[in-house]
Amino acid sequence: MPRWFLFTAFAVLCWGLWAVMSKLIGESVTAAQSQALCTLGLIPVMLALGCSKKPTATGNRRRGAINAFLAGALTCAGNVAYYHALNSGAKAATVVPLTALYPLVTIVLAVLLLRERLNAIQLGGLVLSLVAIYFFNVASVEGAVNPWLMFALIPIGLWGVSGLLQKISTNDISGELSALWFLAAFVPVSVVLLLLQPLTGPLALKTWLLVAALGLFFSLGNYAILLAFASAGKASIIAPLASLYPLVSVPIAIAFLGEKISSRETVGIVIALVSVVALAWEKPPVPKLVGDEKAG
Repeated sequence: MPRWFLFTAFAVLCWGLWAVMSKLIGESVTAAQSQALCTLGLIPVMLALGCSKKPTATGNRRRGAINAFLAGALTCAGNVAYYHALNSGAKAATVVPLTALYPLVTIVLAVLLLRERLNAIQLGGLVLSLVAIYFFNVASVEGAVNPWLMFALIPIGLWGVSGLLQKISTNDISGELSALWFLAAFVPVSVVLLLLQPLTGPLALKTWLLVAALGLFFSLGNYAILLAFASAGKASIIAPLASLYPLVSVPIAIAFLGEKISSRETVGIVIALVSVVALAWEKPPVPKLVGDEKAG
């Protein structure tokens, strides 16, 4: 099993927990404050990355850092819109799969700009993953007029562009350094958000723990994705595969938040599981025979 697949699977687990945890915070803080305060949970991961002694890639260090930093800033903006959608009263079992559509943007950009190609089985897995996301999200016509829909659509574009920038950054610098610069963008963004929406009073210990865990799981997931990119994984495969984190968050929302899913969403889960296997399928390299080598 390729290393990039293991890293991506770990990211799916972390993001699945992150996606529903933001729902638990409720209205104790605003969406912007949640994004700002969750930076506390990034500190352990950033310290671990800062202490890493793995060398950077042979590319342009400054360019790689800038791309990773921009990806982090775009992700912060997308997160604020995502948290706002959840705080507006929408079900996590609906918002989480809807925002998982962001790989559509990454895939289009990766094919157009990075000229990535897929084999037949992986292409089938890509199609199945998009079909699964469709079943997750298009549960009824009424969903198209929900007031939270516009806020849920914003992360699709921002996270999609961020995914491409993360991949590009690992072409110049290591996954560890890329993740560090990605998470570093959260610090200045958090300061700006708190200046715009300062806390009006003390928060309960439960809220502090939730926002810290929110940042921790999110940062661990992004770290794993960057390691997957750095392990020769294709952005057009990793992005849709990582977007299947609703497989983790939807069952949690049902079991602990009392939410329900339709039969259509159940079909989406089954299709998603099949797509995971197809996306991870890579043809082994054909070994070269000594007699096939051309004489110098």
